[in-house]
Amino acid sequence: MKNVILLLVLFVCSLSVYGKNEVQPIKVEVTGKGKPIVLIPGFTVPGDIWNPLVKELEKNYQCHVVTLAGFGGTEPIDFPWLPKVNESIKNYILKNKLQNATIIGHSLGGTIATWLASSEDLKLSKIVLIDALPATGALMIPDYNPEKMTYDSPYNNQQLAISEKEFEQIAVAMSKGMSTKESAQERIKNWMLESDRKTYVYGYTDYLKLDLREGLKKIAIPVTIIAASEPYGKEMVTQTYKSQYENLKNYKFIIAEDSAHFIMLDKPEWFLKQIQMILSSKNE
Repeated sequence: MKNVILLLVLFVCSLSVYGKNEVQPIKVEVTGKGKPIVLIPGFTVPGDIWNPLVKELEKNYQCHVVTLAGFGGTEPIDFPWLPKVNESIKNYILKNKLQNATIIGHSLGGTIATWLASSEDLKLSKIVLIDALPATGALMIPDYNPEKMTYDSPYNNQQLAISEKEFEQIAVAMSKGMSTKESAQERIKNWMLESDRKTYVYGYTDYLKLDLREGLKKIAIPVTIIAASEPYGKEMVTQTYKSQYENLKNYKFIIAEDSAHFIMLDKPEWFLKQIQMILSSKNE
């Protein structure tokens, strides 16, 4: 009897380990037919932010909509988070033979798109970067040094320890600067609250550590950058992007006037037109 119980315990444990190993860094939903487009959302944001855009694009394109682990109701993964996400998206493109794909990425999603475009293993068509930088940490942190950034920091520990109510106050404040629309601010806040807290904290450390400025030299495919004018103004935004993308040989730069970080929510009609024009243009 003891042997039977032992076998049952081992069986259940093996199932638990197997289930844990099966958690993937990304979830992908595919719709439409035609040339492939991979759409990557920003930090804490689920893939369904692209739904209005995909509704139009899937008429002529095959859309691969990504949601990152720990966000949008998906299970979190072990750390380091972002390197695993990056490799998983790259492997997904290779496995599904999407070598001629266009990558559209917002914020962190755009940074990931930049990383993919700099990879020698991939032969992409073009990338579209929505309010995304190659080295966000360098812009935010004085004396920026990725090697000095660790998970175990006073700031991270404090972020993990605060209550849900305190975290919601932070989310409310942050969301107000990310969109000009109150309805969109509410959605952004909820995405933050629904995210896995540890992924939110440690994943953001991964994000800030990533510096792709040197890798920009490897990118030869067409790049379009759409940047929001708010809240810093057109002049400062243009200067920031020019500095961050100094090593990129050639790119098209578009300013979304009177829009904050979530351009697709602030100016949906304008945004759709821009994406359609970019997709229809021939690679140069």
